This record gives sequence, structure tokens and C-alpha cells, in this order.
Amino acid sequence: MRLARAYIQYMDRLNWVIGRCTMYGIFLLMGVLFYSSISKTFFVPSLWTLEMAQFVMVGYYVLGGPYSLQLGSNVRMDLLYGSWPQRKKSWFDLFTVFFLIFYLCVLLYGAIGSTAYSLGYFGMEPFSFFTGLLDGSEKIGMLERSSSAWHPYLWPVKVVMIIGITLMLLQCISELLKDILRLKGELV
Repeated sequence: MRLARAYIQYMDRLNWVIGRCTMYGIFLLMGVLFYSSISKTFFVPSLWTLEMAQFVMVGYYVLGGPYSLQLGSNVRMDLLYGSWPQRKKSWFDLFTVFFLIFYLCVLLYGAIGSTAYSLGYFGMEPFSFFTGLLDGSEKIGMLERSSSAWHPYLWPVKVVMIIGITLMLLQCISELLKDILRLKGELV
């Protein structure tokens, strides 16, 4: 149980810090959209602003998700859940978190495959590609770019997705451990 408590404390702290920093990404998004509005109104419209706003929003959403889960501000059906006692909520959360963990594992696998593709790997084993990059047996190929007029590389936003999904998965494990400790009466 001491190991579970240490894991909970570490993951909650890590996701709290990342979430608090990510929270200010809304100002970056507002700045990009403000610049887009000004340039479209008074100057030649910028080609990069819409896609950059989408990239910033992906980072904001994906990196802020674990923080939202930690605070309990995620969406749930409060029609029944809100009136339940804490013990019943913990049992229900203990059951449903496995669906979320499964979904996040599938999402992470897809994100890793998509990132490998964006780095020029066209095979069927994205994990072997990344281990091959580390030991030198694989090389980065032709990098995937967006089909827009701006034509940015896509791998940076895909790496952010991997990081965010991984943090969300680790936070789900933290929430699972919290529910177990609550049911044992060791956490309020």
C-alpha cells in the first residue's frame, strides 16, 4: 500500500503541474486566433493560423485531460452518481475505469502507429521502428506533412498526443488505486 500511495502522490503531482501549465495554453490559442482575426480583417490572411490553432487546441485538450480527471471535473452522468454514497461511487469507478484504461490503450497504440507513419515508417510494427531508432537499425524517412497550404510537419503534434494519452493512462491507474484504497478504508 505504501507503493500505491507513493505512485498516487507522484502521478497526481506530475499531472497537477502539467495541467496548471497547460491551463495557460488558452492564452496562446487566443493569441493565435486574435492574430488570425486581425490579419484577415486588415491585412493578407495568414495561412498558418487555423492549423496552428488546431495544434494548440490538441495540446491543450490532451495535456489537460489528466488534470481534469484528477480534479473530478470530467463529464459523467450525475443523475444517479451524484446522490450515491462515496463507497458506492468508488465501486462504480473501480468497475468503469477499466473501460477507460482499455480505450486509452487502444488510443495509445493508434497514436504510436500514426507517429511512426509521420516519421516515415510504413511497416506494420511501429514499436520495432522506435526501438530501431534507438539502436540505430532504423532511420527516419520522409516526414509526413499536412496537405494544407501552410504544409507543417505533423510529428510534433502526434508526439504531444502520445505524451498526453500516456499521462491520462497513468492518471487512470492513480484513480484506480485511490478507489481501492477508499474501499479498504485507507483513503477518505
